[in-house]
Amino acid sequence: MRDALNLVAATSLVMVAGCVTTALAPGASDVRIVRSEAEIASCTAVGNVRQPPDQNVDMRNLTVGVGGNTLFATENVMGTVMAGVAYRCPK
Repeated sequence: MRDALNLVAATSLVMVAGCVTTALAPGASDVRIVRSEAEIASCTAVGNVRQPPDQNVDMRNLTVGVGGNTLFATENVMGTVMAGVAYRCPK
């Protein structure tokens, strides 16, 4: 059942993404998305971020919004990051 719901959510995101263009906030293009804890070892967590339901929000915008420059992806649906922890990492 959960797989079916994930498939419906992913399909909805793909359809919405095709219809809506999300502009990047200042600094969002510099946000790194990582999946390895080793890549955030020297970073400070600044907040959790999650894709809002029924919206197409670029996760990099949400990361910058909480003061982060790196997003550690914690939840993915069909290759799309749905949730993560925003980190502030040294450059």
